[in-house]
Amino acid sequence: MTKDSDNLLANSAVNMRLFTAIKYIVYLLLSFNVYLFLQEELLALEHTFVDGFELSQVIQVFSATIDTAAWVILLLLFELETSVLDDRRIQGPVKWGLHGIRLLCYVAVFYAFTGYYAELVTLYEVTPMAGFDACASVGQGWSLLVDLDEYIPLQAQNCAAVAGEIYRVTGFDILAEAQVLEAARRLAWVDVINSAAWLLVVIVLEIEVRLQLRGDLSDRIMNVTKWVKLILYGTLFLAAGYWGVAGDFLDFWDAALWLFAFIFIELNVFEWQAETNQQDPATA
Repeated sequence: MTKDSDNLLANSAVNMRLFTAIKYIVYLLLSFNVYLFLQEELLALEHTFVDGFELSQVIQVFSATIDTAAWVILLLLFELETSVLDDRRIQGPVKWGLHGIRLLCYVAVFYAFTGYYAELVTLYEVTPMAGFDACASVGQGWSLLVDLDEYIPLQAQNCAAVAGEIYRVTGFDILAEAQVLEAARRLAWVDVINSAAWLLVVIVLEIEVRLQLRGDLSDRIMNVTKWVKLILYGTLFLAAGYWGVAGDFLDFWDAALWLFAFIFIELNVFEWQAETNQQDPATA
């Protein structure tokens, strides 16, 4: 082996270690986002379900936290199956264990989707408050909607700024100005669309992983799924961009990290298929 070959191998090893380090840093940051979303939703809870909530309403209260936690577990499971574990180990109890946990995560992710949808519906169930005197209502437990999932108490310091068309969110002591309500609705729509797109992405990935384990993931199938995922990832990029423009930093940051993370998973699948083809010329 020549000196140039030795240098090439050394650089390749360094690049692989750097790639792996960046990948797991992204995974760690996504795990921390579970805590950030929990903090955000606990703050919102102080203005929404102030008298408590039923078990059926848990998903509406903690939709982002449950969604993010389930996705982190799904991400780690995909990482195990597409990169860490050898194919020969993904069988029997290991295989069924991985698939069983993933199924529970899919249920949680779909459950979170229903929570986003419920929140969207809630923002459309409003009552006009014609002639409402905000300053005369200070101290009566009212809260003001300032952004999606963000509220402030109605106080003497801010009541004079409440003007124009005012709406009450039905079932809650929450007031919203027309323009703020419309902005919150748009963000809620983006939440629903983003959640639905990710559900479709993970369905396509699940199909690829199962076909790969059976040795049936052909280049033709990969070409079809590539175009499907191109549309879905394009939708997700647009959602992330909207959050960035709308100033919702946490959602933008989280969306960007997830897109970055799934680039790693896509690379894992591509490399996994390439290695399989090298080991089995007949498949190639």
